[in-house]
Amino acid sequence: MIVLHYTGMQSAAAALDRLADPVAKVSAHYVVAEDGVVVRMVDEANRAWHAGKSWWRGIVDVNSASVGIEIVNPGHEFGYRPFPAPQMDAVEALVRDIAGRWQVAPAMTVGHSDIAPARKDDPGELFDWPRLARAGLADRIPAARTDPNWTDAGFMTALGRYGYDVTEAQPAVVAFQRHFRPGDIGGAIDAECRAILFGLLRPDL
Repeated sequence: MIVLHYTGMQSAAAALDRLADPVAKVSAHYVVAEDGVVVRMVDEANRAWHAGKSWWRGIVDVNSASVGIEIVNPGHEFGYRPFPAPQMDAVEALVRDIAGRWQVAPAMTVGHSDIAPARKDDPGELFDWPRLARAGLADRIPAARTDPNWTDAGFMTALGRYGYDVTEAQPAVVAFQRHFRPGDIGGAIDAECRAILFGLLRPDL
């Protein structure tokens, strides 16, 4: 897996200091600055402590199964903002490199909120998932063509089948929206959400 995060701190320097501090007990394999500079913090062959308590498609110990990338951005707490082009260029190149070497399927490149929806919001609704999807580096974002008219319970079953931890329904829906329908992350299960999820589960239609 590849897990994308934002640093959620007021500066890149503060994030690097924290990730290098053994007392903090957090780490990531890479940090990508807003100007596109990439800093390797942990060798990919080693485990980094970036995912915390998380779950994706049956994988419980995500730290042992993933490469973690921290993308410098102050996050929702300190003035969340769009990710600049040089940074996204670097993220795309880094993800392509990692995915090629480790044979990571597009659907296994996810955000922290995807794997821990009840705890995390990053990299958030401003992250350019469509760009990674167009490059074949993240799961495609289907056009909302066919509404399967699932009940809300049926939608949650389908969301769990796709890969999310749906133990807490509302956060799981919001996490799905942040990734696949960022224009409206209010948490309502509507026709557009149902159609997008249906398209993910049935790419043949």
